[in-house]
Amino acid sequence: LEEARTFFGLTLETQRDVLMFLVEEHLSRTILETIGEVGQFDREAGAGIAFQLDVEDAVGISHQVERLVPVVEEKL
Repeated sequence: LEEARTFFGLTLETQRDVLMFLVEEHLSRTILETIGEVGQFDREAGAGIAFQLDVEDAVGISHQVERLVPVVEEKL
């Protein structure tokens, strides 16, 4: 038998879903912690991982940013 390859406890033998969120930096830690709690990532190995990457710049989102600025300002 060949040992299954893993990445941080997740097997690479089966399909995995990847979700990416682009969020305002002041809200990012709260969102990350909420994802971890709801997904119960710290309860057992292989449950999932979540991580945060800084985004220097992005294109194709200006129309969405205009609509979301008032919502984000309320939360800050």
